[in-house]
Amino acid sequence: MRVLRLLVPLALIALCLWLADGRAVLERLSGLSVGWFIGAVVLLNAVTLLSALRWKLTATALSLPLGAGEAVREYYLAQFVNQTLPGGVLGDAARAMRSRKGGPMRRAAQAVVLERASGQAGMALVSVLGLLLLVAAPHRVLPAASALPVVAWLPMAFLVALLLGAVPLALGRAGGREDGWRLAIREALLRRWPVQGALSVLVALLTVAGFALAARATGSALAPATALLIVPLILTAMLLPASVAGWGWREGAAASLFAMAGPGAEAGIAASIAFGIAMLLSALPGAFFLQRTGHAEGRNSGKIASPSE
Repeated sequence: MRVLRLLVPLALIALCLWLADGRAVLERLSGLSVGWFIGAVVLLNAVTLLSALRWKLTATALSLPLGAGEAVREYYLAQFVNQTLPGGVLGDAARAMRSRKGGPMRRAAQAVVLERASGQAGMALVSVLGLLLLVAAPHRVLPAASALPVVAWLPMAFLVALLLGAVPLALGRAGGREDGWRLAIREALLRRWPVQGALSVLVALLTVAGFALAARATGSALAPATALLIVPLILTAMLLPASVAGWGWREGAAASLFAMAGPGAEAGIAASIAFGIAMLLSALPGAFFLQRTGHAEGRNSGKIASPSE
């Protein structure tokens, strides 16, 4: 299964390059604008910091003590693991276990799941705004869509359905016992919806802006209304299984939606690859925290095994 998760994104990217103009994609990547690309990395780091704050607020609402510094450290570590290992959730599972501090695992898991669900809700709201703009001015949002056959709209419809269904999917067991998930949702989300909503929408907008800067770095300038519509849908493709950090699926979605938006499939593939590299670079501080954590655990295990103690 792990080998399959590695082979699938490679095969999907190869298929995208074969169907589109692979040489044009490579030319765009070779001419990458460093300034715009660094801007994307900076925005994605801001996304991580704000997401860590959202997790801290969610955990505190569930009576789970979590300091700001610890939340940032653990979130970076989780991002790095999610970006480098198959599955995309191993890092989140690890931060749930490490944040429990001897308490009930259920509360730690609830804090992580609800934080991620809040993030998906924010991205869904941004996508709905994009859809409203599409209805109001379709030729400005997707200028090339009218020239495409009706079947070309199917990937977009699928991604919209996937995005809108991601929030209840993330909540999972929301219909559980009164002292379980329903209570956690009420305490962490419903009673704190202004802060949760503001943070999640801000995180979503910064993520969309980060992708737009990555696209600009490869030579594609997306109109704000177009970015609000297509970028959340492109990122939603990363939720599909059998991949590492959404590679492959994201490029396929970008190729389809960029073709509808005007720049073309090769522009979408190049922008998506640049964004994926920016995400990986923005998660690199997690490698430092991972190394420090490993050294700390090694020292602790050595103390436990010491004969003098």
